[in-house]
Amino acid sequence: MMTLEIVDAHHHFWNLDKNYYPWLADREEKHFFLGDYSSLKRNYLPDEYKQDARDFKIIATVHVEAEWDRDDQVGETAWLHQIFRDNGMPNAVVGHVWLASKDCEKILNKHQQFKLFRGVRSKPITSLNPDHATPNGAGSMHDPNWRHGLSVLERLGLSYDLRVPYWHLHEAADVLGVHSNLQVALNHTGFPWDRSKKGINLWKNAMRAIAACPNVCVKLSELGLKNAPWTIESNRGVVLDTIEIFGIERCMWASNFPVAGLKISYKDQLDGMLEIMRELRSSDLQKIFSENAIRFYKISLPQQNPVS
Repeated sequence: MMTLEIVDAHHHFWNLDKNYYPWLADREEKHFFLGDYSSLKRNYLPDEYKQDARDFKIIATVHVEAEWDRDDQVGETAWLHQIFRDNGMPNAVVGHVWLASKDCEKILNKHQQFKLFRGVRSKPITSLNPDHATPNGAGSMHDPNWRHGLSVLERLGLSYDLRVPYWHLHEAADVLGVHSNLQVALNHTGFPWDRSKKGINLWKNAMRAIAACPNVCVKLSELGLKNAPWTIESNRGVVLDTIEIFGIERCMWASNFPVAGLKISYKDQLDGMLEIMRELRSSDLQKIFSENAIRFYKISLPQQNPVS
């Protein structure tokens, strides 16, 4: 049993019997980054999470929006507060709003009526690969309305979870550098999908660009690849390079479960990450695995451990 206290900075719940998630209910995402995800089309709730995380001392968790019905953007936040009342988790909520929408601020104000709401994840339109031209239409990071949405987040003191592949990080750095008071969490280690020497060099250059924005931190999460297994050997360099680029104070571990479970179990993933970071000081591990997430998401720790 682990003695390290852990905050999972990124996971999802869904109840497909009661709530509507188009990507899980009635359509397949043909470009899904991990390939076939049919095994995700089942309920995933606190009982399932606790079973997955049973070998670790999880003291708090952060739920990130899971593409709930976009016609009901506040519904997921409200539902998660019911889950919290019944289970003591999640302990912070990252919701959704279309940043480019005219009613962005109105919807954010509704989210803010719920005490665990901390910010949003709103995915800009992106290219499928580095060879495609950067999208610059509605909903992209070049969209003035989308950038206005960032300004609203900044003014309201809310955080932003950024989910883009690495070839959009230079662009993101230009955009986010203007919003120096907006706290940003880069999701999933910048998606280092191309593990060739050239691909890793491009990814590292992109990570250095976004790390130059002092208001951006990074989640050490979702290192899964569509056509390769999750291994310590393949992910060691990515994790250690990220820590070197961002620094200990701006890195936080996250499971991305149940999605990451397509490639690896919760236990094997977390054991692997701990093995990769085995040379770090215990104080640095505490920052990466709990303290940084507590600070970023302003988490009030529960009286009792919600998992173990």
